[in-house]
Amino acid sequence: MTEQFFRGLEATTIRRLKEHVGEEVLVQGWLYNKRGKGKLQFLLVRDGTGIVQAVAAKGALPEECFEAAKAMTQESSLRLTGKVVADERAPGGVEIQPSWIEEVHRSEEYPITKKEHGTAFLMEHRHLWLRSKKQTAVLRIRDEIIKAIRDFFYERDFACVDSPMFTPNACEGTTTLFRVDYFGEPAFLTQSGQLYAEATAMALGRVYCFGPTFRAEKSKTRRHLTEFWMVEPEAAFFDLDDVMALAEDFVSTIVSRVLENRAEELEVLERDTARLEASTKTPYPRITYEEAARILCEEGDGSFVKGEDFGAPHETLLGERFDRPVLVHRWPKEIKSFYMKRDPERPDLVLGVDMIAPEGYGEIIGGSQREDDLDLLLARIEEEGLDREVFSWFLDLRRYGSVPHGGFGLGLERTVAWICGVEHLRECIPFPRMLYRIYP
Repeated sequence: MTEQFFRGLEATTIRRLKEHVGEEVLVQGWLYNKRGKGKLQFLLVRDGTGIVQAVAAKGALPEECFEAAKAMTQESSLRLTGKVVADERAPGGVEIQPSWIEEVHRSEEYPITKKEHGTAFLMEHRHLWLRSKKQTAVLRIRDEIIKAIRDFFYERDFACVDSPMFTPNACEGTTTLFRVDYFGEPAFLTQSGQLYAEATAMALGRVYCFGPTFRAEKSKTRRHLTEFWMVEPEAAFFDLDDVMALAEDFVSTIVSRVLENRAEELEVLERDTARLEASTKTPYPRITYEEAARILCEEGDGSFVKGEDFGAPHETLLGERFDRPVLVHRWPKEIKSFYMKRDPERPDLVLGVDMIAPEGYGEIIGGSQREDDLDLLLARIEEEGLDREVFSWFLDLRRYGSVPHGGFGLGLERTVAWICGVEHLRECIPFPRMLYRIYP
């Protein structure tokens, strides 16, 4: 017997059971919950793709199998075979009438029960909390988003060319770097793959990198992780308008895919999908930084100062004005990165854009047209007090065949949180890394 065959049957996932109504199937998983009633045992079995009810009837299967079902504890692992029966009252619209049940492992008393647990307890037991319905639903939606991301770029001739995790210099600012020893030399965990994506875009035209990034921000807000995943497309011959068009097409495609393929998971999360439907339609609203600043000064709580970056309350106020993401473009150069191209019509501004999600989820995309002029980029590096030698390879991109180009970065966990309607990013990555938390 292999792992995939048992009693002559090939294993079937619970998600696919509707395709096997009237057939004998093999299901392998864990006991999520159960209740007994005389000669009946109602077993809720999960396998990671869904939950199905198996109704074990005394006399309908061998006695040892029925006794095993009665003795089984929560989260015990098991195999069962049985007939799939349509039942709209049951979870998933089907149930199983077992002909054989085998306990693979008897679980000890499970520490996470139906009673309420505090966040600290659940985070300490994150490795077990992942098994709950809502956490499983979030991770399935995360997986769907990742698949949608890769499909989107593949279909548009973007090549995946991932950037290194170890870097010799900062990309977004030196105050949020994790410093590590690299064979006796200082190195840093990457804050962004963008600079390397620019180099590969000059080779392949359209590229993206997709992987973990690290920010040593001493922040405890619900919108921050010290390790998070980011997807960063970069394209030669793109200007700011191209970047914004790509960003809204990208996000609308992701939302559409989740609505189409993960309706069950969204229902588990009790997500108001009507709020998401608007974000499947483009174009998204676009406003300049100056327009956004005027809104914040007129309607905000007085905490915003024109010329400064937005804080979480400011992003929330702006996001709540629209039924879909809003793109804020043309920012003051003082608050944006050195590599952003200045607006030819307003040198005090850069051709940057942030996409702010609705419903209070804040910025999910930051991007720009990049500075492609060598002298202007050198001047910005000097202004920022950065080491020119460290960026010599990056400057080469402006020496040898420089072209207009641009791109953006999308934070995966923030996007997952918004689409799922989850309040905190810690539930949008399997094992979150936050200030004061690196366990488990």
